[in-house]
Amino acid sequence: MDEKRFIIVDKQGSGLTSALQEIVDRQTGVHYLTWQSGYAGGITPLLGADGRPVITARGTEYDV
Repeated sequence: MDEKRFIIVDKQGSGLTSALQEIVDRQTGVHYLTWQSGYAGGITPLLGADGRPVITARGTEYDV
């Protein structure tokens, strides 16, 4: 199995002091936001304007 389950679709920040990433679970299509600053960090589902999780269809291709 060469295909990775989680892929990074967007990245902001230097990665040295703080970084924000949007990742997608390719099995469920759910998008997540991850945040890291030093030794602290967190992860949460990405929500749309309607307050529901952002989910893309399975099989969607991403430019990574």
